[in-house]
Amino acid sequence: QVQLVESGGGSAQAGGSLSLSCTISRGNVNTACTGWFRQAPGKEREGVAFIYHGGKSKYYADSVKGRFTISQHNANNTVVLRMDSLKPEDTAMYYCATNWVRSCNENYGLATYDTNYWGRGTQVTVDS
Repeated sequence: QVQLVESGGGSAQAGGSLSLSCTISRGNVNTACTGWFRQAPGKEREGVAFIYHGGKSKYYADSVKGRFTISQHNANNTVVLRMDSLKPEDTAMYYCATNWVRSCNENYGLATYDTNYWGRGTQVTVDS
């Protein structure tokens, strides 16, 4: 059973920073497409940032480009999302996901495939 354990998140002021961490219990993050979705109340789940090709390729949604940075740490099978210059519209539940069957797409990262493994989610709240 693959488990994705998320940590980080919480509350921040607009303009502040937070980091999210996702540790994968089994499998090799270096061969997967891994990253983060988010879902705000009343909105659809959207892909935020993904890392693939052994960490050499990254996808960012337009809404977070230049503010969020995704990185991969093979030694402990972990992916980290550093979020800077936070905005109130970044407020959402953030979910880590990984997939070894479907590849990341350069135009949208990872879709909500049935073969995705998911974390339970961690809340990010940005106050104005």
